[in-house]
Amino acid sequence: MPKAYVFTRYGGPETETLVEVDRPRPGPGQVLVAVRAAGVNPVDWKLRTGFRRPGETAEPVFPTVLGSEVSGVVEETGEGVTGFAAGDEVFGNTAAGGYAEYTLLPAALTAHKPAGLSHTDAATLPVAAATAYDGVRQLDLPAGATLLVTGAGGGVGSAAVQIARALGLRVVGVASEAKKDFVEALGAVHVPSGPDWAERVRAAAPDGVDGVYDLVGGEVLADAAALLTDRTRLITAGAPPQEVESLGGSRVERARTAAVLAAVADLVVDGTLDPHVTQTFPLARAGEALRTVEEGHARGKVVIEVAI
Repeated sequence: MPKAYVFTRYGGPETETLVEVDRPRPGPGQVLVAVRAAGVNPVDWKLRTGFRRPGETAEPVFPTVLGSEVSGVVEETGEGVTGFAAGDEVFGNTAAGGYAEYTLLPAALTAHKPAGLSHTDAATLPVAAATAYDGVRQLDLPAGATLLVTGAGGGVGSAAVQIARALGLRVVGVASEAKKDFVEALGAVHVPSGPDWAERVRAAAPDGVDGVYDLVGGEVLADAAALLTDRTRLITAGAPPQEVESLGGSRVERARTAAVLAAVADLVVDGTLDPHVTQTFPLARAGEALRTVEEGHARGKVVIEVAI
């Protein structure tokens, strides 16, 4: 039977385990994919703790397979699916968890993987890179403007920095001192996180910042908002809607389309965007992969590679 890495109830890492599961069957509008790689994201462990995405009301069914993004090969298509066939290499957002040998993808959130893109890199795009892409487009800052990115050393942050730089923006990236070289290599001005970080941003950008892409939330989001004169240029993927709206900003508006997936894949193929996969783990060590992200030690992206 196929294997999958799941959590059996809400809680901490103690709820996680590798189990054997039935091979999924695609329903209408779905494709069954043999997973080759799965991206690891902060939302994965947050969902394990009981976090609900905005607007989500469905009751959980345990065990729940972890993971939100994969790349793999189509095994079977469900009723009404067009444009995909068995053997196609694809990537996309999962409908049934991605830390697994097989998973289901909604066809509407699935794109063909370009030949020049590895499965490992493709698996990083549906959540992190697509979120970065949507947010930078939402801000719509003109070339030459200054964008502040909090959490610039993570998967979404590093992609946002690169996309913004490609659009001609000056980027100030807030991240830990340990990620200084990484953030600067992306093309951003690095500002160390921690107490008084906002004052350090003011020193690094004496003319002010024109937009904020927050990936942290909490006090960091509030301090970042104070750096703006136009709060409509404040967006977050790190805080709930009510938190950012109280400050005059908004959540990142996710397009969630195959067209966006294709667009970010093209950015990787043409060299504009480097997913910066810094660590890979086999499925048997999925827990270690998730701990790396959960404990905040990851630079760039962590990927689980699934053996053929």
